[in-house]
Amino acid sequence: MRIAIVAAMQQELAAVLALLPDEARQVVAGRDFWVGHLHGREVVTVLSRIGKVAAATTAVALIERFQVDGIVFTGVAGGLAQGVKVGDVVIADAFLQHDMDASPLFPRYEVPLYGASTFATDAGLTARLAEAVRRALPSARLHRGLVASGDRFVATSVESRALQLALPGALAVEMEGAAFAQVCHDYGIPFAAVRTVSDRADDEAHGDFLRFIEEVASRHSAAIVEAFLRS
Repeated sequence: MRIAIVAAMQQELAAVLALLPDEARQVVAGRDFWVGHLHGREVVTVLSRIGKVAAATTAVALIERFQVDGIVFTGVAGGLAQGVKVGDVVIADAFLQHDMDASPLFPRYEVPLYGASTFATDAGLTARLAEAVRRALPSARLHRGLVASGDRFVATSVESRALQLALPGALAVEMEGAAFAQVCHDYGIPFAAVRTVSDRADDEAHGDFLRFIEEVASRHSAAIVEAFLRS
């Protein structure tokens, strides 16, 4: 079984790559894909870049060119729900695009011609990822549920509160997961995603995000990936 490990930030990917003893680079669609092994499992790691279009391009390349059997995304997100705090870990059970709005032709958030606004992650892969988080980060508070994706960095308290009101079930906000979830749905490929909360998607988000990426996120990503591949 070939598993893809994907990150959106270079710091996170570097921490994961440091675990691989035998990675070999292949360049596809302007991206460096690293094929190797970890704990006896064949893996492909790649930097997806930021945003939904970049995420979709990466997902298609992993499926079409590298024929992966599952995709795991690791990264950071802004906390949205009241109880989701910096340092907590969020496992996505489903994704929604908070900036998808084809109304009045379709209901707000619904992806046109799909008849759905949310795309679920794979139950089995997600359960394994959640267990990996518990083993790797036993002191971290873990949340599972809906994660919202959009092509903007939510960094004001006004926008964060508006999203909380519009999407009361959303735990966190980020910029890639919904695209991966939709592509994997189309291809029938299992997908799971874990996000460490780097900020509260408020007026302090920019500074909190940059510090967290450097100081915490890369270590979290590496620890979770290693525990996941050992399972």
